[in-house]
Amino acid sequence: MNEALLRELVPAVIGVLVRRGADFASAEDAVQEALIRALETWPDDPPRDPKAWLVAVAWRKFLDAARAESSRRGREVAVDAEPVPGPVPVTDDTLRLYFLCAHPTLPPASAVALTLRAVGGLTTRQIAAAYLVPEATMAQRISRAKRKLAGLPLDRPGDLATVLRVLYLVFNEGYGGAVDLAAEAIRLTRQLVALTDEPEVAGLLALMLLHHARRASRTGPGGRLVPLAEQDRSRWDTAVIAEGVTILQRALARDRLGEYQAQAAIAALHADAYSAAETDWVQIVEWYDELLRLTASPVVRLNRAVAVGEADGPQAGLAALAEVDPGLPRYTAAAAYLHERAGDLSVAAALYAEAARVAPSVPERDHLTREAARVRQLLRP
Repeated sequence: MNEALLRELVPAVIGVLVRRGADFASAEDAVQEALIRALETWPDDPPRDPKAWLVAVAWRKFLDAARAESSRRGREVAVDAEPVPGPVPVTDDTLRLYFLCAHPTLPPASAVALTLRAVGGLTTRQIAAAYLVPEATMAQRISRAKRKLAGLPLDRPGDLATVLRVLYLVFNEGYGGAVDLAAEAIRLTRQLVALTDEPEVAGLLALMLLHHARRASRTGPGGRLVPLAEQDRSRWDTAVIAEGVTILQRALARDRLGEYQAQAAIAALHADAYSAAETDWVQIVEWYDELLRLTASPVVRLNRAVAVGEADGPQAGLAALAEVDPGLPRYTAAAAYLHERAGDLSVAAALYAEAARVAPSVPERDHLTREAARVRQLLRP
């Protein structure tokens, strides 16, 4: 059975139910029950029209649930009818579901979970496993999100920036488990590219692909973090890089620059270099300047300082770093690196050790601890 097809059909089937009068939460629940039924019956008895089958089963599930709630008899009158048999309308509500699931009123974690379930077609169990939380916890998170969306019409204008931010959050959760969240984010973003004509959507897809292409080289034995400069570039996926660059070039040609396009341009410059020493840091600094103009992000300012240190020397990098908030995550790690490049080894060793103590992840902490030990070794007679 083609589970990928099932997941792709989910948003369209939810859209059909909502169009017939179901509220979003009830429609999503009914479709999930239809998916479970499909997994049970399709291997032995596959339908000729999978979408029509899912719509019919989900609609019956919805009606059964509506009839079971005696306090909502009035609503039953409006929807208690089987639709006329025949082909399912081809109208695609997927884009509207993206906007609804990434509604600005939802906290990011809830928006991510709801997007993965309603648009991505994942089960609550799969999402919980991917985020390493109990299934009951994820179920509550999704239920709260759906309650918050109750009463919002499907055709309410959405915020594309919020949708893209949610997809990027999914991508950055990384890899592993039964569900590869990075691959899932790429799949959903490809779908969104096909539904929109916005260059920033293509820019996000290009950014994901360019980062995804380096996946195999990012970690060593035991999950050890491998910095970009030390990665084995022969392990980078050149076909994925080429696709990302092509998508980015088409987006940039539209002359409507956005932050994801700028980030993708930086990633493309890294991917284009045969070695770390051949990286075009001058162009990278210029793209960081564009990013700062677009976002004024403190994180971008921090990354720009490191790039300046590569392009114009460590002292220039430290001068740029002096304009960044020292309380920013990874500030100390950046300062350690630039001080090491400047030859201030004792300062660098102390900063690496300090950065390790406040590292946001275990692999990063272990990497910074090794860096501190390495620099201390250089200080010995």
